[in-house]
Amino acid sequence: MKKHMQLKIYRLLVLLTFASCSSQNNPDLKSYIGIAVPGDSLHNYIESKRNQLNIPGLSFALINEGQVVYHNTFGYSNKEEKKLVTDKTIFEAASLSKSVFAFFVMSYVEQGVLDLDRPLYKYLPYPDIESDQRYKQITARMVLSHRSGFPNWRENEPDGKLKIKFEPGTDYEYSGEGYQYLAMVLKHIEKTDWSGLENSFQNKVAKPLGMVNSTFVPTSKTMSSKAEPYNEKGNRIDWENSYWYKKDKSKFIAPASMHTEALDFSKWMITVMHGQLLSKESYKELFKHHSKTATTSSGMNIYYTLGFLNPDGKYSTVFIHDGNNEGFTSWFLLDIEKDWGYVIFTNSDNGGVLGNDLWNYFEKEDYN
Repeated sequence: MKKHMQLKIYRLLVLLTFASCSSQNNPDLKSYIGIAVPGDSLHNYIESKRNQLNIPGLSFALINEGQVVYHNTFGYSNKEEKKLVTDKTIFEAASLSKSVFAFFVMSYVEQGVLDLDRPLYKYLPYPDIESDQRYKQITARMVLSHRSGFPNWRENEPDGKLKIKFEPGTDYEYSGEGYQYLAMVLKHIEKTDWSGLENSFQNKVAKPLGMVNSTFVPTSKTMSSKAEPYNEKGNRIDWENSYWYKKDKSKFIAPASMHTEALDFSKWMITVMHGQLLSKESYKELFKHHSKTATTSSGMNIYYTLGFLNPDGKYSTVFIHDGNNEGFTSWFLLDIEKDWGYVIFTNSDNGGVLGNDLWNYFEKEDYN
């Protein structure tokens, strides 16, 4: 969330009325623990939770053995106009953007134009924080693992100013500001503007993966297909007059501005599962633990890598992220050993609960 994002993934470890369905009755659906899941059971569960949580609309995809075996859309992209969500409806990915951006960053590392451990100021000085010389310690690795010392967003600070809250590299604090500084560095390396950085993302990631509906800088086509956002009470949000929309319009906002839908996003997930497009060394960097973010009551630790959350123990091959922008919530989970995963995008502030609950659903031992 741009205002008060705080990841709560660790909680899950403790613990067709309006649908357009591509594989609702697929008999080959498998749960996370390998049990057959009837398509109608999954469909009914999602629809029931959608109504219970007052989620206007959503897009969902399930991956088994590295392939999408179930893709479905539910509810409304616009409640007032009774406009249904379809497989062309676009959602804000919110902080799921961070995982894709980290993946994008590694293409620059492989190209040899960015070093994860070289201070970012050596590529591009940052006037907004130059009064604090500690900023000269900040690297891409620190940014991507939330160890830069920056707050999430300066707007959340009492004085509204960007600051360094601890010695860079010594602690963890979730920070969109850090990701955006790194985006500025990439823009500078490319000697371009935000549209040019978007073109680079398309050429390095989206086009090779066939992601035709995914972009960090929304186009007119994106906006015309985009779902309307709704708050936790189900009221439509006046996004055109919101602070964040006006501030970020036409910019490549690395930690939060990706626009996409479930089937398109699943192409990137499958690529990660298969270890494709990037080198083996890049994947090692992406998956390496940098910050412990939580410890569950059962003693399981949750770590932040470069752009992903990763539990230890029996879930050590699982990589996760959730996202929350105003009126949009999202969630993905992928297991790189099982080639299993799911992704959900909603146009509601309540969708994170469903993303969380789905993992519990997929670990059931009986679907009768």
